[in-house]
Amino acid sequence: MIFAATMTRYVARRFLGATLAMLAGLTLLVSLFDFIELLRRAATRPDAGFTLVATIAGLRLPFVALQILPFAILLGGLLAFWRLTRSSELVVARAAGISAWGFLSGPVTVALLFGVIGTAAVSPLSSVLLARAERLDYAYLRASAGITALAGGRLWLRQADRGLEEQGVAILSGRPLSDREAARAGGGFAMTDVSLWRLSANDRPLARIEAPRARLLPGRWVLEDAVAFNADHNAGPKRDLAFPTELTPDRIENSFASPDTLSVWALPGFIAVLEAAGFSAVRHRLHLQSLLSLPLLAAAMALLAAGFSMRSSRRGGVAQMIGAGVAAGFMLFVLDKIANEFGEAGTLPVYLAAWAPTMAGLLLALALLLHLEDG
Repeated sequence: MIFAATMTRYVARRFLGATLAMLAGLTLLVSLFDFIELLRRAATRPDAGFTLVATIAGLRLPFVALQILPFAILLGGLLAFWRLTRSSELVVARAAGISAWGFLSGPVTVALLFGVIGTAAVSPLSSVLLARAERLDYAYLRASAGITALAGGRLWLRQADRGLEEQGVAILSGRPLSDREAARAGGGFAMTDVSLWRLSANDRPLARIEAPRARLLPGRWVLEDAVAFNADHNAGPKRDLAFPTELTPDRIENSFASPDTLSVWALPGFIAVLEAAGFSAVRHRLHLQSLLSLPLLAAAMALLAAGFSMRSSRRGGVAQMIGAGVAAGFMLFVLDKIANEFGEAGTLPVYLAAWAPTMAGLLLALALLLHLEDG
């Protein structure tokens, strides 16, 4: 029993060291390519210097590490288990009566901890730094910035409207001012050429408001020189109108920004607000479930690495097995991307799109280990 516990801790330490080395190496390699791409884009921007580019690349480091983590666990596990097999340490352990399930409990626990830390700690840090990096990117390295760039010019918003009907909705459309234009106009979020449609729960038109300008203040829209039309298309006089809302500039921007810029702790509440305002929260739900599945995916990658690298070197074909492990990891990556695309399109349920690649990797790893251990 003491030997089994010692062996488990020893294998876990070897696995931890290889995974950390692989995570650091892959993160720096991917960040280097990202840095080179940012330098290429900054070459045509006189106000974007080397320090700015380095800052953006540095802010993206936690996000890159979080994306790389499953593959670092897979490749680090392949390296660690291959070294242990080549030195016959695992062969001796199994000859001493320790099953693969025994000494693999340590690496699986380490992988689970990697996943939990990634979801609970790295994800919040990554979201804050990535949001800052994207703001710098849009401000200095792209032609346009802010919500205007994210929304494609004209912004369409949907929110609850209980003024005319209890279950009514309102659709507001306009052209958001850029950050510089908003600053010249006195700050805050504002739109021009604004149209507001007030609809019933079954999308029957109840009223329409046209305004040359609208400003978003706490708890309300202020539509300047607005003209209100009733259901019979009769127009009222021009006047400033206040329209209640739960939207804020941050919520509007986050609804168009990548879900990666939101912390796992902030996502559930933001999804509720997003859906109450009438936005689609499919991308955010999918991202939340992907983060929640990360610990299990990390454990699956550790087991997959063991299944592909614990073959005895005397039997031959070790290189082919390790190559097959790398290929299996790549196929899981492709499967994850395809499932996410189907999930965002609504073809697959969000839970299935987020958890199916993880479960596929786990089942494949268990099948390989059962074949390796029990024949």
